[in-house]
Amino acid sequence: MSNDNGIFNQIAKTLSKHFDSMYYVDIETGEYSEYVPLDIFEELGIPKQGDDFFADSIANAHKYVHPDDIELVKKIYDRDEMINRLNNKLSCLNTYRLIFKGRIIHMRYIGIMCDDNRHVLCCLENIEEEHKKKEEQERNLKSAERMARRDELTGIRNKNAFKEFSESVEEKIGEKKNDYHFAVVICDINDLKKLNDTRGHSFGDEAIQRASRMICEVYEHSPVFRIGGDEFVVLLFGKDYENRGILIDKLKEESIINQHSRSGPVVACGMAVYDPDSDEAFDNVFDRADKLMYENKQELKSSRARAGFMNMKKNDVTITPERKRLLDGLFGALYTVAGGGYVYLNDMKYDYSRWSLPLVDDFNMRSEYMYHADNIWLEHIHPDDLKVYREAVNLTLGGSAEVQNFHYRALRADGTYAVCHTRGFILSDGNGDPEYFGGIIIAE
Repeated sequence: MSNDNGIFNQIAKTLSKHFDSMYYVDIETGEYSEYVPLDIFEELGIPKQGDDFFADSIANAHKYVHPDDIELVKKIYDRDEMINRLNNKLSCLNTYRLIFKGRIIHMRYIGIMCDDNRHVLCCLENIEEEHKKKEEQERNLKSAERMARRDELTGIRNKNAFKEFSESVEEKIGEKKNDYHFAVVICDINDLKKLNDTRGHSFGDEAIQRASRMICEVYEHSPVFRIGGDEFVVLLFGKDYENRGILIDKLKEESIINQHSRSGPVVACGMAVYDPDSDEAFDNVFDRADKLMYENKQELKSSRARAGFMNMKKNDVTITPERKRLLDGLFGALYTVAGGGYVYLNDMKYDYSRWSLPLVDDFNMRSEYMYHADNIWLEHIHPDDLKVYREAVNLTLGGSAEVQNFHYRALRADGTYAVCHTRGFILSDGNGDPEYFGGIIIAE
């Protein structure tokens, strides 16, 4: 290979500052010489010069090129491919990996056509540090993106992620495809505010974390989002969508068990299924699920109150003096508020109640203090009003309102029926469990 040593030495000196290896190749004959040596190639015995650069490069590739990049290297050092790329671009750039002593090293290949259009400079640059920095930047970016979409307390997806996901679902709805199916489940932790107020936010945070785990374990194949303090959303597709009825029943059952045993989170939930014939937007499905969740929330509250009421009926334990004094104190306050009406108050733990003396006298009750007085009072209710009375009591126990107003007829001592306008209520303890059942009665 003829050359002007002065020019080539100048080229080598200039490019050596930028590249780790450089070959000067006669693209027509294939003759080549190495002008910037690469230590790796020297240790591996790669020739410094020869008569066929293209054949030697491809033959030696297995000594230093990562197996997954062999085909790329063969294409880079194919003579016809190189001529075609350089004729179109005058230079070309690729990245591939070397393997040296068990380490992967990322290299950037640059091919440059010389002014004579006959010689090519084939240069390699070690970009391992550059690659590591890029990987670190990408990891940091992905981490920041994940953090922006992750709930810090529970580790699941947050409101931002839900907004993005629901928007993608909205786009699918807009395509009006009949084979697109999904369901929305909305969950809400019962009595979280009360827990925060009575036991502190650390207990509330623990309840949120436990509820999150419970929901994720039930819906293990679906994205779960925390979109508020105590509110979660699950979007069901595929397997979880197919098993949606079984899964929501499982979630409800676990909540009821936890409520009765007081050993875990109580989560109200509601599920709605996308109907392509009637749902124009994602919010249509979301709102239905939200409504059903609130209905389930009331059912859970009612279940807890009724459980307390049933426990009261089964309890034959004599009330303690301390609880009786507490009952008397609460009764006195209630009697003052009643402003002349009949008053009763029942300690549900002992099924022991106190009734105002005027009520005892006017309706011929047995005593001012009684155990199991609800059964005694039922004997006074007009037979035609028993159903109305029981429904009203159930509504009160259900906690659907702080005070429940209801009306019925009750038998007086003189044999006539009085129309009783009753305001019934439940007083709960610090854990939200029903503790007292009472009412104020105005009789006509």
